[in-house]
Parts: sequence; C-alpha cells; structure tokens
Amino acid sequence: MDRPDADRADLDVDDLLKVILGLAIVWLLLEILGTVLDLTFALIEALPTLIVVAIVVLIALRLTDRI
Repeated sequence: MDRPDADRADLDVDDLLKVILGLAIVWLLLEILGTVLDLTFALIEALPTLIVVAIVVLIALRLTDRI
C-alpha cells in the first residue's frame, strides 16, 4: 500500500545537515547582535557620567590655568 505522502520522508542527510547549519548560523548571529546591542546600551547609559567627568576636568583645567 503506497501512500501519497511517502515522498515526504525522502530527505537526504546532507540536506538536513544544511538546515541545521543554517539554523546554527542564524542563532550565532542573533547572539552576536544581542551582545553588540547590550554593549551599545551600556555605553549610552554611561554617556551622561562621562560628560560630567569631562566638564569637571575642563573646569579644573581652567581654574589651574592649564587651558
């Protein structure tokens, strides 16, 4: 008895490995993108503090006549 959906199971091992490899690459790219975005947001959050430090340094240099 030949079923019409018997062709569905005819998947080569190489094709399956290519699908798994593609999914692994997508997963790694998403992990890298997440890490880059985390670092970017961390730098953006630290930006006001860095600006205040720069202002304090400039005022200190101005008061000591180094500018």
